[in-house]
Amino acid sequence: MPGGWIYIMTNKPNGILYVGVTRDLARRAWEHREGLADGFTKRYGLKRLVYVEKHDEIVVAIQREKNLKHWRRAWKVALILTENPEWADLYDLIG
Repeated sequence: MPGGWIYIMTNKPNGILYVGVTRDLARRAWEHREGLADGFTKRYGLKRLVYVEKHDEIVVAIQREKNLKHWRRAWKVALILTENPEWADLYDLIG
């Protein structure tokens, strides 16, 4: 079974957060940026990829996503700040 990615999208530094999981990070991030992914990210204009985490197995990635979705916002922000203190858009780095 192929691996997967956990990712966090936002609209601006310290803005609204969305935690997702995918097998194809580049495609999924592009869909969010282009507004092709209907729902929460499109409604709130979440186009900035600020956190990524690679997992060798998709089932592990899915479980990690479920766990992160239950985290307090402050914990998610701390996770982002650990890897990306400037809240830089990581989209160009994944291609």
